[in-house]
Amino acid sequence: MEKRSALLALLLLGAYSATFTFINRCNYIVWAGTLASAGSPALAETGFKLDQGASVALEAPSGWSGRFWGRTGCEVDASGRFKCQTGDCGSNNVPCNGAGAIPPATLIEFTLNGSGGEDFYDTSLVDGYNVPISVNPRGGTGRCGVSACAANVNAVCPPELKVTGDGGATIACKSACEAFDTDEYCCRGAYGGPETCKPNKYSRVFKQACPSAYSYAYDDKTSTFTCKAAAYLLTFCP
Repeated sequence: MEKRSALLALLLLGAYSATFTFINRCNYIVWAGTLASAGSPALAETGFKLDQGASVALEAPSGWSGRFWGRTGCEVDASGRFKCQTGDCGSNNVPCNGAGAIPPATLIEFTLNGSGGEDFYDTSLVDGYNVPISVNPRGGTGRCGVSACAANVNAVCPPELKVTGDGGATIACKSACEAFDTDEYCCRGAYGGPETCKPNKYSRVFKQACPSAYSYAYDDKTSTFTCKAAAYLLTFCP
């Protein structure tokens, strides 16, 4: 009740700066997850089910920062815990309640009203890939490009990065960092800067499949988008 009252108060005060509309165009159910960055409030929903063709709209306040992702292959196990084959947040419930996606997962990252009053957003494969997704600004000004990873990266995932489900089908693709845990692939230690952390053969697979998405930590020159917009459409399987 307190959360609803606070949200209503913000709405009446005109404090919201963006509407995020999520829609599922996949031929399977997607359970979306949302996570606010430190210092930003949780949105009204931290996890929700999207049937095929379904949509959900969430409001975010000015200055909000956080990420979104999709979970697949979800069900309640014998002990009553909600679990997903990909993108699980470990909360054991449909709401993620402040927990982030367990890699591999395709991420959408947002900062509203950042430098110059612009919104900053990107699609990231730095934590791997599990589901196609896109961000389409609506009614904004500025560059306002579409950020997306619309391709089926699972189809081109190198064998050593594949995550397979029941029956042996590839259901997600790990990042090289997660698969090998080396400084070079994780952009840390001696490789902890843009001068030394460069694209590698695995990040190039991601980049070729999804040119507008982050393929490794310092891929921001071609992967960060800006816009001054009131609404964003996030589509699973665009």
